[in-house]
Amino acid sequence: MNTEMKLDRRVARTREAISKAFLELFSEKKFSQITIHDISERANVNRGTVYLHYTDKYDLLDQCIEEHLKQLLTFCSHNKSREGITTLASELKPVFEFLETNFLFFSAMLQNQRTEVFRERLLEFVSANIKEELDSQKADTLINHELNAQFMASAFVGIVEYWIRNNMPHPPQYMAEQVWRLFERNEISPG
Repeated sequence: MNTEMKLDRRVARTREAISKAFLELFSEKKFSQITIHDISERANVNRGTVYLHYTDKYDLLDQCIEEHLKQLLTFCSHNKSREGITTLASELKPVFEFLETNFLFFSAMLQNQRTEVFRERLLEFVSANIKEELDSQKADTLINHELNAQFMASAFVGIVEYWIRNNMPHPPQYMAEQVWRLFERNEISPG
């Protein structure tokens, strides 16, 4: 399927139903136990429809991850440019709100045995964005930007895992403020 083609509403709804069914199953059982039949049954579509959109369950997993990371990037970029961000805490609030809104996806990705694939992609995503932010600053520092970005990304992803695995015990605003304070206290904030 050509990704440049605009999807009509029916196609978008079908892909959404398949993705939702897959994520529900992913949160209930091991990835190896999920079949295309299970996904099609849960999504209320036939198997051929699933194969029309995805080559297999691995492709479906990859596309789910890719789509959510793209949405996160778009969401964060939109909020950053719209609000004229002045602190990391205000940048983090929309991130935690996005995670909260997409709880099913992030919960499934972080609580299943295939979490390493997602965790790696999330770490790469966060690290690259932090490094870009650090590189854009002109401040003199003794800390290598690459190492700082890796450290911050690992800390952030660890906090996100804790928050998701514990069913979001705190609201996004609180999480953003706490993470900001942790980064600030440890003098690792990019601002």
